[in-house]
Amino acid sequence: MPAPEKVQTLECPPADLDAAAVVYARRCAGAPPATRQVLREELIAACLPFAGRLARRYRGRGEPMEDLTQVARLGLVKAIDRYDPGRGSFTAYAVITITGEIKRHFRDKTWGVHVPRRIQDLSLEVAHACTVLTSQLSGSPTVAEIAEFLRVDEDAVIEAIESAASYCPASLNAPVGAGGAGELGDLLGGVDLDLEAVDDKITVADLLLRMPARERRMLALRFYGNRTQAEIAHELGVSQMHVSRLLSRALSWLREAMLRDTLPRWEGAADAGNDMRVSVARVPGGLTVRVRGEVDRDTAERLRAGLRQAVAAAAGQRVVVNLSGVPLIDAAGVAAFVDARAGAARAEVPLILRGAQPYVARILAVSGLAPMLAPE
Repeated sequence: MPAPEKVQTLECPPADLDAAAVVYARRCAGAPPATRQVLREELIAACLPFAGRLARRYRGRGEPMEDLTQVARLGLVKAIDRYDPGRGSFTAYAVITITGEIKRHFRDKTWGVHVPRRIQDLSLEVAHACTVLTSQLSGSPTVAEIAEFLRVDEDAVIEAIESAASYCPASLNAPVGAGGAGELGDLLGGVDLDLEAVDDKITVADLLLRMPARERRMLALRFYGNRTQAEIAHELGVSQMHVSRLLSRALSWLREAMLRDTLPRWEGAADAGNDMRVSVARVPGGLTVRVRGEVDRDTAERLRAGLRQAVAAAAGQRVVVNLSGVPLIDAAGVAAFVDARAGAARAEVPLILRGAQPYVARILAVSGLAPMLAPE
């Protein structure tokens, strides 16, 4: 292979880059590849100081000067390879190409977090505006003053200022404290109290599904719907006092279930409602009165009437009241039994209460009706 011909030194002064670029383009026309490569390297060497001056314009912005110089030189090579003498000055074209390459480097390589280009450019403008306004106003400018200076919205200025913090985010491994004993990440976060309650929330959700539908609905209305007891009573068609008792019983059962390994017995049938029923049946030795449902002020009068009829029909035989189907009883219900006891004493009819659930039995006992209670 023949050796490449020796290239003569450019006749124009090195400072005259436009003239050097024209001579380079003229000599490259029709020259073999080896000669064009030598001419290209000579022009690059002549323009390196020019690229270095452009790079120094961007020093002090957080990037090493060596990196900026390297990027500027890369832009210079691109400008030389793409230059067309018929389109104007090489110097003007090189300035645009090199500057664009440096700005692209800042936009794509130096931001710690991806930020849209629009916000990146606005952040640079905001930083420049702050410098200018600080000099003019002899103080830090406000957001409104920066927005007026740049003729943009205040929200855009705020977004640009907040995004500027993403340019060089702090490392979580940065040492802090005396002697760098700890790291910045150790200072972030804290104990999540809600996380500790996850197990309890899951347990309560499962227990709610095991409760009767009415009690479950009351709890939902009270604690999730923020409804008052009076509003719940109006919606369900019961008294406010009755709602209070039902909520108290449901919460007590939930509390006990949360503290025990086994599920406690639910006092009252799952389908117990406000439709209290009294049935009387004659058995050998007397009458059996079966009561089912909740006894409160809305149903106590029916219980009172049923007990009076049973005592009157007993004709001296005993009357046994089966309370196994009564999950709740209030003061009105207790008053009905006191009235029945008094009537039975006048008629000399034994009156026995049997099968009372624990909650009902406690209410009757503290009300003075313990002598009437009989075991199963």
